[in-house]
Amino acid sequence: MRRRDRRDRRRGGVLLRLLLGAVLMSASAATAPGAEPAGGLTAVPGVRVGSYTLDARPTGCTVVLVEDGAVASVDVRGAAPATRETDLLDPVNTVQKVHAVLLTGGSAFGLDAASGVMRYLEERGVGYAVGPARVPIVPAAALFDLAVGDWTIRPDARCGYEAARAATAEPPAEGSVGAGAGATVGKLLGSGRAMKGGLGTAAIRAGDLVVAALVAVNAVGDVIDPTSGAVIAGARSADGRTLVDARALLRAGAASEALPGANTTIGVVATNAVLTKSEAKRVAQVAHDGLARAIAPAHTPGDGDALFVVATGAVGGKSLLAVGELAAEAVAAAVVRAVREATGVEGYPAVRDLDGR
Repeated sequence: MRRRDRRDRRRGGVLLRLLLGAVLMSASAATAPGAEPAGGLTAVPGVRVGSYTLDARPTGCTVVLVEDGAVASVDVRGAAPATRETDLLDPVNTVQKVHAVLLTGGSAFGLDAASGVMRYLEERGVGYAVGPARVPIVPAAALFDLAVGDWTIRPDARCGYEAARAATAEPPAEGSVGAGAGATVGKLLGSGRAMKGGLGTAAIRAGDLVVAALVAVNAVGDVIDPTSGAVIAGARSADGRTLVDARALLRAGAASEALPGANTTIGVVATNAVLTKSEAKRVAQVAHDGLARAIAPAHTPGDGDALFVVATGAVGGKSLLAVGELAAEAVAAAVVRAVREATGVEGYPAVRDLDGR
């Protein structure tokens, strides 16, 4: 009888642990990054988003408009960035607010699209007043997608203008659009075993505080689901049917076959919180934790990872710690959505292709 009692108690303990585990998993899922993706970056009042995708090959640009001006900063962690006007965002420098942020494909060539965004804003009298002139402040970052199709086709000033003209406060399009049109991920074993990346967005609310992210994912590394730790998009086996996990490859001593500088994850975090320029810089730094949670490896010598932060300043008295952590969660959720919403192109299957959707 005692032996049976002990067995029963052990079984009861196992069942209790399983039950508690299920409860904890359920709670984790309810509060996990991406639990409230609806609206994405435009869940922040005063923020509009527009994308333009070229027809000739998979590439394009995405514009975040804050025409009333927003305090902004940036943090660049990757070793191969292609950027414009990022020095201006240093907290020690004069200009405090931006009027738009551009994310673009086409590598450094694509930065030309920012000129089109400036023209769009200039036509509307939006800009930093300098004497008789108003100069629109449009920082930008580019990712490398020149290996997907004809590399001589890339976003230009017309593309930037059209993306700005298309900007709305509606939930942004996701997947293989705009800056994410030619994005790819999982290139540790070379581009021939990579997968399709894309553009993703997510928003998190905490009372009247809103923190949201929009990310174009074009990483060397794999994309990881932060809630499970599982690889959902990345380097594939030789037959192309299964994911091999870059983390395991690196632990086994595999050498990277990724083309240096041919990658990069770029994004924008927006919030309605009141932030100073130096606080926006701190949020940008913390937001990179979201990339590290959802991409492995991240911030590599072959990536130019950069995250901008724009703060509209509608809601005061918010904890900088809370804004930063929510930014990291939103970034991680946006990364996951980018690959899940992507559509495959020749040579680069999407998550939905492997899932059979």
